Amino acid sequence: MTAQPAPLRGSHFSRILVIALHAFTQLARMKVFYFLAVFAVIMLVSNFFNLPQHEGPESIGVNVLRSIKSSSLGTMHLFSVVLSVVATALLLPKDIEDRTLYTILAKPVPRIDYLAGKLLGVLLLIFVSLALMDLLMTAVLHVRTGIVIDQQVAYAKQQGWPEDSIALLRTEALNHGANWSLQGAVFAVFLRSIIIASLALLISTFSTSTLFTTIISFLIYFIGHFQADALDAFLRGGTAVETILTGLVSLVLPNFQIFNVIDAVIEGQAFPLAALGKLTGLGLFYAVFYTVSSWFIFSEKEF
Repeated sequence: MTAQPAPLRGSHFSRILVIALHAFTQLARMKVFYFLAVFAVIMLVSNFFNLPQHEGPESIGVNVLRSIKSSSLGTMHLFSVVLSVVATALLLPKDIEDRTLYTILAKPVPRIDYLAGKLLGVLLLIFVSLALMDLLMTAVLHVRTGIVIDQQVAYAKQQGWPEDSIALLRTEALNHGANWSLQGAVFAVFLRSIIIASLALLISTFSTSTLFTTIISFLIYFIGHFQADALDAFLRGGTAVETILTGLVSLVLPNFQIFNVIDAVIEGQAFPLAALGKLTGLGLFYAVFYTVSSWFIFSEKEF
């Protein structure tokens, strides 16, 4: 028999939390996600076996650390996007098939609590997954940073470099290692997942199938990467009406290019707190906007 969620009494938050934990457990048991986790772990662990052997420190340098960050963050990005869309697209049809939805709504439970709980469950699974991958990436970078610094310092001393140049060499390597800017980049990946998952939740409330939700969610995600360029081209010489229309489009469809600031972190640059705050506000705005919109649509549906 399908496990049913615990009785949903108490405050809005307690009901949302119960539904979220049930959704988290439900998603964690789906074997369809196992290959994503294995793929992510293989990508990250493979960095341990890419140790420099033949090249000299002058040619390796921070390129090793930059490669680790690029492949690791890229893996996290791919994993989080696929999981956000597929997991959210599966939740409502799965609850209808298992008749869990009818049990929950018969309590009665406000539909906004149900939707918020489902979204929170997806985000909890993504957060835990990214946290584990982040720990692994940080461990890899810590080990590799030490190797790079030891090799470069040894080479610099052998070549007779002055101490200040050696100190700069060490500082540059540390800037490309595990630091707070890198953690900010991982959090930016999670913030992007919040937007994508809440968008998929909105689509699933009026979608006729899981496949439709998945395809449309990915389509809007890719459109979001070109939204800024399209709007810039459209706004050139545009009328006031066109300006208002493009503003409404940018309000409904997120500009995912903003999250490409993680590229600067890969290059060793600092992640400004102001930029992180902007991304956090953007992620929360779209999460609330899409969830409330989902509620308006979902409240009119009959089950």
